[in-house]
Amino acid sequence: MANSDRFLLAAVMGWPISQSRSPMLHNYWFEKHGLAGSYVPLAIRPEGLKDALRALPSLLFAGCNLTIPHKQEAFRIVDESDDIARKIGAISCVVVRPDGTLAGTNNDWYGFVHNILDFVPDWRADAGPVTVMGAGGGARAVVYGLMSRGAREIRLCNRTKSRAETLAKEFGGPITVVPWEERQDCLDGCAMLVNATSQGMIGHGQAPLDLRLEKLPKSALVSDIIYIPRETPLIQMARERGHRTVTGLGMLLHQGIPAWKAWFGIEPKMTAELRAKIEATL
Repeated sequence: MANSDRFLLAAVMGWPISQSRSPMLHNYWFEKHGLAGSYVPLAIRPEGLKDALRALPSLLFAGCNLTIPHKQEAFRIVDESDDIARKIGAISCVVVRPDGTLAGTNNDWYGFVHNILDFVPDWRADAGPVTVMGAGGGARAVVYGLMSRGAREIRLCNRTKSRAETLAKEFGGPITVVPWEERQDCLDGCAMLVNATSQGMIGHGQAPLDLRLEKLPKSALVSDIIYIPRETPLIQMARERGHRTVTGLGMLLHQGIPAWKAWFGIEPKMTAELRAKIEATL
């Protein structure tokens, strides 16, 4: 629970971190709720993650969010993780408990689902096959979100097939691994395409996702979990073809809500004003 008598602190850790809009999001909520506090970006090299996380209690941080490339490594550092984090195998949010121990969870799946529902209120994950590109921490959260909404067929495609196979084995259920060389064909008959890789992200030297959309039905929904740039090359291409599209910004906004509540005991709102404020910086 937030204590108005002390300065409240939370952070986001990543490498790099300059691209993150999380500080703008959370500092907006500090202002709206009249709380003295700050949410800071911390550039943490992979080899320094353990020391950085272990320093949070001494520095009186309520917790932190994690972004690329720390989400899976943190799973091996925190004192305890919940069922969702264990299932996804990645942590997006760390909470410092009163006794100084670190608890990890993953709110990315929540952000992904509620972002889609914001733009497509009648969206159904079981409307048809869903192709997910990627097999990292982001993809694992997306798959968890899709399965939580009743997806009946998930086609998982990743450059490193073994990584996709590991994900499919751990999750079980309706997942079929598709070799990278067959990525074009796996779009045939799909109701939804999700890019859960970092390809197309500004700040990571990433080329656009190497994928053509000719075989994707025009009725299919196309989503990208990347939010910088505001529209990735994939989203631009899909929009030009007439697909309904959902960018990644809302995933960031929505995943922040349960994190804020866990840190400060307050459930903030995701408003049009907040979205517009952050969109203006992209």
